[in-house]
Amino acid sequence: MLDITKGDLNRDTYPDAIMILCKKDERETSDVINHPEKRPLLVLLGEANKTYKLAARSNNAVYCVDCGGQMGDPFTGVTIKNGYFSVEHYGGSGWRWTRIITFKYATAEKNWFLYKDGGERFHATSREEVKTPVKTVKDFGKVPFIKFDIYKEK
Repeated sequence: MLDITKGDLNRDTYPDAIMILCKKDERETSDVINHPEKRPLLVLLGEANKTYKLAARSNNAVYCVDCGGQMGDPFTGVTIKNGYFSVEHYGGSGWRWTRIITFKYATAEKNWFLYKDGGERFHATSREEVKTPVKTVKDFGKVPFIKFDIYKEK
């Protein structure tokens, strides 16, 4: 397991969790260009009996271990708040980048949808040239969590 973060994913009274899995040997087997090792993200909903139920899974919501360039593993964490969750990345070399992908829970559909996808691009020696491209639902339409693919061009 790479990470587990707890919070309220569906705005009910039970604690939920996001779990991100990884292979033990992913550093040796992943190839960012030809074969990035996928890191499954599991959406786990808390139940009344204090167990979790798998609500959704995606193999394409978290970058691979070597997708961060010279900065190494780009995964920095998950944030959960009031039915939203964000997957956060940071990578690059001279030119650095962040990418934060946020999903929002839709009560009527009992599902999560892409809400925002963006970050910053900047040079390590000159923070004055910061670019902050951010796309929202107006740009990409209604994208279910399970259909989102971080490996496709934004």
